[in-house]
Amino acid sequence: MAHAKPPDEKAGSGQFLDEVERESGEKVRICYQCGKCSAGCPVGYVMDLLPNQVLRLVQLGLEHEALSSATIWLCASCETCATRCPREIEIVRVMDYLRQKARLEGHTHATREVPIFINAFLTNLRRFGRLYEPLLVGSYNLASGHLTKDMDKAPAMLLKRKIALMPPRGKGMRKVLEIMKNIEETRRR
Repeated sequence: MAHAKPPDEKAGSGQFLDEVERESGEKVRICYQCGKCSAGCPVGYVMDLLPNQVLRLVQLGLEHEALSSATIWLCASCETCATRCPREIEIVRVMDYLRQKARLEGHTHATREVPIFINAFLTNLRRFGRLYEPLLVGSYNLASGHLTKDMDKAPAMLLKRKIALMPPRGKGMRKVLEIMKNIEETRRR
């Protein structure tokens, strides 16, 4: 995928930069655009903007552009960027916050299936405390419009016991559900 033109040097709202720094816990303003994060990014070749360009959008207060970028959804959270950053910025934390904000504000982007999958994943986790793959795949396929995608694989996976017919039950599920509930309550505040 060809990379988009780097962001223009026009200033947006300083409030966005302050918010991202406060919520992510990272000092985005100290990034001096060396590009080491982008040079080492294993999925940079499919991103519309490189990681340092997303940080620049945040620095400039260009909220809409940052939240509409496909990059925030394609970040693999591998932390290669943080390892390479001479300023020790954990870009993954910034990308996590941008994804959360974009999801809550309904920003659309070219990779529309990523947030559909994330919503299906979180709904599944909230409901069962663990992943229940048949429901995850079914709800993702329904929401994305790929109604029968991978359905032909289900019989073989069932026979090999790779997926279960019934939702999982086990240790730690109550704790996961409690964590999910706390996250939802925190978001509402």
